[in-house]
Amino acid sequence: MNKDRQNPYFLHPSTIHVSRDSQWVVTVLGSCVAVCLIDAKNSIGGINHFMMPYWNGEGLESPKFGNVSIIQLFHKMLDFGAKKEDIVCKIFGGAEVLSEQLSVFNVGQRNIELAYKMVAEMGIQVVSSSTGGKQGRKIYFNTGTGEVLQKYLVKGNLK
Repeated sequence: MNKDRQNPYFLHPSTIHVSRDSQWVVTVLGSCVAVCLIDAKNSIGGINHFMMPYWNGEGLESPKFGNVSIIQLFHKMLDFGAKKEDIVCKIFGGAEVLSEQLSVFNVGQRNIELAYKMVAEMGIQVVSSSTGGKQGRKIYFNTGTGEVLQKYLVKGNLK
């Protein structure tokens, strides 16, 4: 269990992480979105990192898709003992970092819209966010406190 921000748990794309312990989790986002759920009363925090908004029902159901990942994150929070009425949300990412030709798909914006829509439908309040724009982000999320530290990325530099 890494409680040190200098040696955090790295969250890969298409994955989810929930913890009852206070630990730092780091992830790097371009057009992907990370939803952070926090139950501060019970010291439970969780984060996902999804790449695309919707799973169309074909192939394997995967947290690569926001409509799968957000539900899985929420249920995992409840499995760890979080109470729905105590959960709040923070949303990050969704930048348009792809080439102009690919940006017609608006993946980042569609990911953002999906995250807000699903969280609202679940009755969870968004207390903080940093979404959109043209720059990627590196975020550090503390699962115990809900604190999020963010750094904008310069193209070609993920540090």
